[in-house]
Amino acid sequence: MKNKIVFGILCAIVCEIIFGFSFLFTKKITNTVSTLNLLSWRFIIAFLFLNICALLRIIKLNFKGKQLKSLFLVALFQPVIYFIGETVGINLTTASESGVIISSIPIVTLLFSALILKESPTRLQILGVSTTAVGILIMVLVKGIEASFNPIGYIMLFLAVISYSLYSVYSEKATEFSSIEKTYAMMAFGAITFTFMALIQNINSGTLKEYLLLPVENPDFLNAIGYLSIVSSVVAFLLYNLAIEYLGTNRTASFVGVSTIVTVVAGVIFLKEDFSSYQIIGTILVIVGVYLANIIKDDDLKSQNYEVKKVS
Repeated sequence: MKNKIVFGILCAIVCEIIFGFSFLFTKKITNTVSTLNLLSWRFIIAFLFLNICALLRIIKLNFKGKQLKSLFLVALFQPVIYFIGETVGINLTTASESGVIISSIPIVTLLFSALILKESPTRLQILGVSTTAVGILIMVLVKGIEASFNPIGYIMLFLAVISYSLYSVYSEKATEFSSIEKTYAMMAFGAITFTFMALIQNINSGTLKEYLLLPVENPDFLNAIGYLSIVSSVVAFLLYNLAIEYLGTNRTASFVGVSTIVTVVAGVIFLKEDFSSYQIIGTILVIVGVYLANIIKDDDLKSQNYEVKKVS
């Protein structure tokens, strides 16, 4: 059991590190490419990559005879609703506002886990997730507070928070499917939804040819999309689904702040941004929060072992 927990922790950490670096690639390319075009190609390539892996028997997929409702909900909440909410919300609000609202994901995830999965978080998990959220807030707000007072933007950001939390919950609930099957469904939904939206946008603006030739004519776009599709989509979401499988929703949610730390550190190293004492405090709080939320007591191990034996 301890080996599974350690593996789950490693999956969560690597996943959040990948998410943390993704902003560098997104920031580099969004100045010249629309968000919808980026999302469309991101999930098209991710979906094609998984299909190639399936054809080469590198991965195994089996959806026959399974109840697809739970899988549908996983893929609907992430990436479809989440990315729509996040993209629109960030465009309509300020960076500080979006950062503050997105930082509530771990807390909202605990709430939905208790309501839907009937998994009441322990005191340490509540303390750990709350500490992580405070750390993220400090790291976000240290750059200053700006307000857009855009209610639609706030609603879309909260929609993103809720959808991310529900994705985590339903990923744990969809026990009938393997982590790779969940990831495959997510990439498929993303490819279909965002490509449909991108086609409408480009047809209306008369830029369909440019959209179709983006990976061929834009080397910077191809480099960015390679990381965002295969690494930040396929690999990262597979690791996140595995983390939920081995750690559960509550513990996995506590690692969300790690991506914020990586983003800040990457900005300091690659973009020469400042790293203040407040950000150091925020980083420490995130790390402490993750540690508190993942403390495993002997009683927890015994109860988990009992559940495993009971299921088998």
